[in-house]
Amino acid sequence: MAQVTEQQVLDALKAVQDPEQGNDIVTLGMVTGIAVEGGRVSFAIEVDPARGPKLEGLRQAAQAAVEGIAGVEGVSAALTAHTARAGAAPQPAPQPAPRPLGGKPAAGSRAGSAAPAAGHSHAGHSHPPAGSPAQQAKPLVPGVRAIVAVASGKGGVGKSTTAVNLALALSALGHKIGLMDADIYGPSLPRMMGISGKPNSPDGKTLTPLENYGVKCMSMGFMVAEDTPMIWRGPMVMSALEQMLRDVNWGDLDVLIVDMPPGTGDAQLTMAQRVPLAGAVIVSTPQDIALLDARKGLNMFRKVDVPVLGIIENMSYFVCPHCQGRSDIFSHGGARKEAERLGTDFLGEIPLDIQIRETSDSGKPLVVSAPNSPHALAYKAIAEAVWAKIGGAGARKAAPKITVE
Repeated sequence: MAQVTEQQVLDALKAVQDPEQGNDIVTLGMVTGIAVEGGRVSFAIEVDPARGPKLEGLRQAAQAAVEGIAGVEGVSAALTAHTARAGAAPQPAPQPAPRPLGGKPAAGSRAGSAAPAAGHSHAGHSHPPAGSPAQQAKPLVPGVRAIVAVASGKGGVGKSTTAVNLALALSALGHKIGLMDADIYGPSLPRMMGISGKPNSPDGKTLTPLENYGVKCMSMGFMVAEDTPMIWRGPMVMSALEQMLRDVNWGDLDVLIVDMPPGTGDAQLTMAQRVPLAGAVIVSTPQDIALLDARKGLNMFRKVDVPVLGIIENMSYFVCPHCQGRSDIFSHGGARKEAERLGTDFLGEIPLDIQIRETSDSGKPLVVSAPNSPHALAYKAIAEAVWAKIGGAGARKAAPKITVE
């Protein structure tokens, strides 16, 4: 099969007319960042921010035009809406993401049976100006009253375990709860929630979340086998995150808990930029090195105007099940002191305990398998504190403004 060339892509796009400017998008200089990898093609269409929300049809037409080239297996076309600057370099286009979640995968996909939706992701690091239509867009998840991110500055601190038990604790308090696993590379929600199978799509456009213990769940782990590596670059991950929010029928929820991937990279910025987060909960272990990373995570959310609801100290202490002696394996109290230093709330401490690990691994989290145990009650106390901070808000906050210094 002949190699697809950049010129073929340009020739195909010359057939796509800008309806307002009366010329094709190539001649108008709107096409940037063309990338061809085998049969997979990606490119961006630069548009004025004021026109961005109205040009989804143009993006779809451009994608369809390139899909018609012989040898093309997948196309990702993205609208990039930002203020033009003299001498500014074009923003790179996202990597190809040939088919929507739950749909038929494109040939040559390296990431298993699912791929994020092509286009409609304002990927890269150009952020819409304050007050632009992109910032004033309709909330991304209709019917969801509040979205709370559970985050950490580093991996290995028990963030996912905390997110799952926090969601179940909020549900136990009588609230309608959803749980989204935003860790594309290491999804753990299916195992922890004891859920298997793939979500259905009754209309071929939206997915129905899977459910267990009264909590609606969505994870990339439902789309691919547990041992399948997700070999995706940043823009593909960001597109998948937006789709798991936008194209899932979450229904009427009081709170959607989002288990964030560790760190402060593209996924976190995408969530902060595109989703009206009600707040973020930071999870850390008590030792100094973990607190350094937790501080970075907290400051990142503050920089993008997302309220930090507080810090949880996980693996706070260990009580020997045999002699009942207590050991502060990772030190103790560091997260409380850090919360005081940073001027945020300390939400509570959860010990390092074999029961928490066993119930998480078995798909029967502690809050549902031992609801009256001391540790389950600790999770419920944290859930009550979180709800007190967000439950009184009748409407969600507007999408936060991103500032680049």
